[in-house]
Amino acid sequence: MENPLISVILPIYNVEKYLPACMESIFAQTYQNLEIILVDDGSTDNCCGLCDEYAEKDKRVVVYHKKNGGLSDARNYGLEHARGEYITFVDSDDYVDDDYVEYLLLLINRYHSRMSICQHRVRYNNGSVKEMGSAGEEELTAQRCLERMLYHDVIDTSAWAKLYHRDLFDGVRYPVNKIFEDAATTYILMMRCDRIPVGYESKYNYIFRNNSIVNSGFKRSKLDLLDATDKMAEDITQKYPELKKAAVRRQVYARFSTLNQMLESSDYLEIKEELIGYIKRHKKDIFCNREAPKRDKAGLLLLMLSYRLYRFCWLRYRKQIMGE
Repeated sequence: MENPLISVILPIYNVEKYLPACMESIFAQTYQNLEIILVDDGSTDNCCGLCDEYAEKDKRVVVYHKKNGGLSDARNYGLEHARGEYITFVDSDDYVDDDYVEYLLLLINRYHSRMSICQHRVRYNNGSVKEMGSAGEEELTAQRCLERMLYHDVIDTSAWAKLYHRDLFDGVRYPVNKIFEDAATTYILMMRCDRIPVGYESKYNYIFRNNSIVNSGFKRSKLDLLDATDKMAEDITQKYPELKKAAVRRQVYARFSTLNQMLESSDYLEIKEELIGYIKRHKKDIFCNREAPKRDKAGLLLLMLSYRLYRFCWLRYRKQIMGE
């Protein structure tokens, strides 16, 4: 179909401050044949009323009010009710460029693919913007796409900034009661494709919030990232053994990421020791891997010298980029 129906799924929970900007960006899409699915996941603020107002404003809006079940549950609920041939996700505290959908669909049509990817920009509290995109496009094999994702080379695991043919979700859903749900799911969708076009222009605006699930302080639930990453590494290397080095690198990164969220806490000493021990045991896998990012190697070197030095450098770096 040249003009397929595309379902835009928004999981919504207590984001009344951000929802208007998000919805304005979706209403402004240059591609008009949309089904805009708002899943109100038991919001206790004014999101419920706002969603109903949007449904009255635009007949493309479909609203579902449900008991709170978390982000994965809300996304899955949207998937179950979506009628579109293609599906994209937008987090309701972010917003998209006017041609977000058009750009992703153009890539799918041009390369006759079942999934496409665009880039994003990060907007920080201090007003600074980190542009992740550039220009151009290319088609990657699924293996190459996964490899770049494992190295954080432009490709990431986010559910958003991607367009999927609905068939990719047959038998696939986001894990309920888990965080980092996209890390547990996006790679599976990639593995179901033969080739994936990647557009290097940023079309998605990610709003960095210190109190978001990902960026807030450490909780034991954040160990979900390790489980999701280890399962990802296992599944990918089973199909593509040649990606073993890249998968190990991603597992080390997951430990770094978890450790970084614990640096301001004097608790969880046993978990910290386990994380540091894992990272150090894999030092050769990082230092001897030419593809491993320089940031990995710098962090590992600092950690080998001293945990206190690593902690000092990371907290200073975070304060600088996040405007804390």
